[in-house]
Amino acid sequence: MTASEDSDAQHTLSTSVEDLNALHGIHYEMPTSLDAFFRMYAKPQLRYAATVLGDKNAARTVVHRLYTHLALNWSVILLQEGGPEAYAWRALKLRVESHLRMNPGPTADGRSTAPGNARTTAVHEAVRATLNAMRAQLAALDSPLGLYTAIAALPERQFDVIILQYVLGYPARRVASIMGIHASTVRAHRRQARKRIATKLGLDPDLGDDEEKE
Repeated sequence: MTASEDSDAQHTLSTSVEDLNALHGIHYEMPTSLDAFFRMYAKPQLRYAATVLGDKNAARTVVHRLYTHLALNWSVILLQEGGPEAYAWRALKLRVESHLRMNPGPTADGRSTAPGNARTTAVHEAVRATLNAMRAQLAALDSPLGLYTAIAALPERQFDVIILQYVLGYPARRVASIMGIHASTVRAHRRQARKRIATKLGLDPDLGDDEEKE
């Protein structure tokens, strides 16, 4: 667990996983493996949702709904290709996107969550983090506007890696675990994202990935 994750007390669920034992009056006993999964992944999932949605309360609702779904389908989810991590990440992304579509007004911080601006809140954070992570390459930028556009246009997986690694501070292996993919795939997505950003800004796309978080 990273230092930033330890100190991020505001990103906690208002309810614990044990509350799912009484789902809508259904008799339910929490599997030990799901309890362990919750403790391992709920916080980074919540931090990601809060970053994209720009609303911590909405993020808590989304993640609680995610774990309600996981709890009711856990035995089947364990058999899914890619494992429960990959399944949970896909399910989280669907719920985040659904929330954005169903709540197109301003977030708690005043930023728009209209479908066309679904990444707006997260991109603001990603621009600052990317400027720091790629400071040697981006030092000559007169304005972050081009960087904003470049990050907003990243493919989904590359964008997620940038958020998880640069904004939330998780190392590549932890990002891989959260997303249910290999660490080498995370590094490839990060490398491709940096090259896309550099190309859009008119920089050398072959600049080394010298600020890796491993």
